Amino acid sequence: MAKLTSNEIEQRMLQFPDWDYYEDAIHAEFEFDNFKDCFSAMSRIAFECEALKHHPNWSNVYNVLNISLSTHSANGVTDKDFKLAEAIEAIVEVEE
Repeated sequence: MAKLTSNEIEQRMLQFPDWDYYEDAIHAEFEFDNFKDCFSAMSRIAFECEALKHHPNWSNVYNVLNISLSTHSANGVTDKDFKLAEAIEAIVEVEE
């Protein structure tokens, strides 16, 4: 999978207003009502990650989920990252 150029990433980022691009990855932070809701979203996201064979760098503290996406084999952001971001957005939107 080919690494996207900065211009390609900036164009695609327009579809993801809650995400930021820096340090060769796209990043988002989601806040939920409580730990249970956050963990539930993480579990649903995990199934999407397995289906796409692409896994995030993420962390969770109580009701906050931080996610960073990049394709390690490409040393940057690829189409795979945006596909996973789209799936994550659909899951988080349902939770809200």
